[in-house]
Amino acid sequence: MDHEPDPRTADSSRTPDDAPAAEDSRGTGGPSRKAVLRAAAAVGMSVPVAMMGIPALARTADGQGRVLDATPTCDDGDDPTIPQMEGPYFKPNSPERASLLEPGTVGVRLTVTGYVFTRTCKPVSRALLDFWQADTNGNYDNSGFRFRGHQFTDAGGAFTLTTIVPGLYPGRTRHLHVKVQAPGRPILTTQLYFPGEPRNNTDSLFDPRLLMNVRDVGNAKQADFDFVLNIGDPPTQPPGGGTWAAGTAYRGGDRVTYDGRTYQCLQAHTAQRGWEPPNAPSLWRAL
Repeated sequence: MDHEPDPRTADSSRTPDDAPAAEDSRGTGGPSRKAVLRAAAAVGMSVPVAMMGIPALARTADGQGRVLDATPTCDDGDDPTIPQMEGPYFKPNSPERASLLEPGTVGVRLTVTGYVFTRTCKPVSRALLDFWQADTNGNYDNSGFRFRGHQFTDAGGAFTLTTIVPGLYPGRTRHLHVKVQAPGRPILTTQLYFPGEPRNNTDSLFDPRLLMNVRDVGNAKQADFDFVLNIGDPPTQPPGGGTWAAGTAYRGGDRVTYDGRTYQCLQAHTAQRGWEPPNAPSLWRAL
């Protein structure tokens, strides 16, 4: 079986599920930015400009009903979503897909939704999210791409992942792996966790700031989490000379030239401004 090694080098003195409750920084009675975005999307409306300063929260409650910060409020000066180790089982070239389910998939269905924001509270469109996880038995597929896939946020910065609840294996609590990258910006590698898991108290990598908000819906589960990237507004970058072109659909293995260098495509995608090869190391490798 393929498992991650037991992470014993991190600080194991925490007792995350016993952490004190964090105060709700949304204030009294004010809607979260996330709630505004979801409501607008549900009725097909655009988000009012006046609401763009409202912080976005992805919050969860522990087994005693206490509220924990799952990711920082999206507001000027707040910390971004924290990074965590990649682990030994990341594979490039995952297929582009929002659903990791395949015929015959066994496990409790899980749908994860959320947004990708900048540090200045702006949604990031076309942000890359690359997910990978263990199957229901706690095994990673290292020969193929089961429970692996990447996708891009929509114009409003939203994403939806359809998968299953990952299984447990020695040394780790239940978790999802993800890499998140805004166009032309550094990659955030982190992990997402489930509330109420007994192993949250013993896994030295577990951090309550990465807890998803998870709820039962029939025989399935729904979760949400918002990523806050450590970036401001994306700059405008002039195009470089070469064969790379925005709007072109590239496949893994394709080669292009850009600004005098040759690059090989790592993951199938449709190119756009901001994803120029020098700025997108998760999509292109310099040769």
